[in-house]
Amino acid sequence: MAFSVSALVLFGVLVTLLMRYRALSAGAAVVALLFGYYLARSSAAPSIDHIMTALKDAVPGN
Repeated sequence: MAFSVSALVLFGVLVTLLMRYRALSAGAAVVALLFGYYLARSSAAPSIDHIMTALKDAVPGN
C-alpha cells in the first residue's frame, strides 16, 4: 500500500511537470496513463500494481 501511494505522488508530480513544460511524447502519455489508473483505481489497477511491484522488486538495493 505504501508503494502505491508513493507511486501516485510520483506520477502526479511527473504529470504536473510534463504539462508545465509541454512535453508531449510517448513517455508523457505513459506517465499520464499510469497516474490516471492509480487515481481512479479502475479494474486495471491491480494488474498495474503487480507490474509496478515487480519493477520495484527488480531494482537492486531495495
